[in-house]
Amino acid sequence: MENGSGKVLKPMDSEQLREYGHRMVDFIADYYKTIEDFPVLSQVQPGYLHKLLPDSAPDHPETLDQVLDDVRAKILPGVTHWQSPSFFAYYPSNSSVAGFLGEMLSAGLGIVGFSWVTSPAATELEMIVLDWLAKLLNLPEQFMSKGNGGGVIQGSASEAVLVVLIAARDKVLRSVGKNALEKLVVYSSDQTHSALQKACQIAGIHPENCRVLKTDSATNYALRPELLQEAVSRDLEAGLIPFFLCANVGTTSSTAVDPLAALGKIANRNEMWFHVDAAYAGSACICPEYRQYIDGVETADSFNMNAHKWFLTNFDCSLLWVKDQDSLKLALSTNPEFLKNKASQANLVVDYKDWQIPLGRRFRSLKLWMVLRLYGSETLKSYIRNHIKLAKEFEQLVSQDPNFEIVTPRIFALVCFRLVPVKNEEKKCNNRNRALLDAVNASGKLFISHTALSGKIVMRCAIGAPLTEEKHVKEAWKVIQEEASYLLHK
Repeated sequence: MENGSGKVLKPMDSEQLREYGHRMVDFIADYYKTIEDFPVLSQVQPGYLHKLLPDSAPDHPETLDQVLDDVRAKILPGVTHWQSPSFFAYYPSNSSVAGFLGEMLSAGLGIVGFSWVTSPAATELEMIVLDWLAKLLNLPEQFMSKGNGGGVIQGSASEAVLVVLIAARDKVLRSVGKNALEKLVVYSSDQTHSALQKACQIAGIHPENCRVLKTDSATNYALRPELLQEAVSRDLEAGLIPFFLCANVGTTSSTAVDPLAALGKIANRNEMWFHVDAAYAGSACICPEYRQYIDGVETADSFNMNAHKWFLTNFDCSLLWVKDQDSLKLALSTNPEFLKNKASQANLVVDYKDWQIPLGRRFRSLKLWMVLRLYGSETLKSYIRNHIKLAKEFEQLVSQDPNFEIVTPRIFALVCFRLVPVKNEEKKCNNRNRALLDAVNASGKLFISHTALSGKIVMRCAIGAPLTEEKHVKEAWKVIQEEASYLLHK
């Protein structure tokens, strides 16, 4: 195939890859060297890029230099720098050298591993590394691949909760009949991620059958078992079918931890599927002193954590374990003629296409394998403990300032805080906290996000970026104090 210049196009020429690859690695390394020079939150206006790029694709090849110049001048100003040491918003999305190398190798091998036969190593490595991590988390043996359970890498916690919700739905409908869909009820706390709501919409669960149970500061926003029991009893009396409970270990707003053992008993007694979402805090549970937060996981049917949040594995890499892989396969498998092969037909292998929504899948286990091998579990534990130590220090700084208050106790590496109300005027206080958040983020020196707890607007400082050190935490607090002082004396 010839391009416009008369040269034959070789899209994967090994020598060009060597040359361009080296240059791209240098470009990325230089980016990390200078990452602190950028405003953490992009300061561009909506539609900025349309003004800078042409309205049609080029007819003829451009040089890598031209493209990289455009990245510097036009793309980077529109990037919010998630890997900046002063990124404290949402939850972290860790990158690392090991994770990057795994991504690079995955892209280089370019496989699509939907069935065992399409690349046996991709399937088997995924089974092995998820077993490794299950052991690090001290998960029950039923979640390991040697029995009827096992782990699978999904793209996100949203996909994880969707596949188990569909599996649970189909499991119950097989026993009560398909016409009972309108009777199925889902339970969660009001702190559960909106991914569950989206999953219910996709799975056809009637919106009026989604029980969002209220939490408050008395339990630090954890779900009360007695509240769940009351709701389940009411629904049973009304002739409805409780079938799915989602509990949290480290909620998005405030890292609340639901009491898994007590909730699991209720779920098990009522034959409900019990899913545990530990997307953020699951990583911390490899440390023995934090393992207590997933006590009761033995009562769960599925467990999920995001290695791409706080486990140095580049996005996307969401780990889902189930006790009963057959439930997933019965709900999600298809077997067209063009995918049939001897190993699958003989039931000798795992075909991960039947554990997920899409058919195609990347070789994601490579990056997790590299992270576990190049860092080792003890280094990873120290990495997590260091962020928690920095969060404790930030919490102390906030506590020492009479203008601020800690809103809910810190458990992991998230600190929820706000400016205190003057004369108990909550509405004015909320507006002032919003104004402070905007001012801090507009400075470009750091990026924090917010939430609402019991009607209070609360700022969230989530410490977990790979490059964050004590000096960045102290500098962040200094900026917050300066902007607060300006606001309060306005």
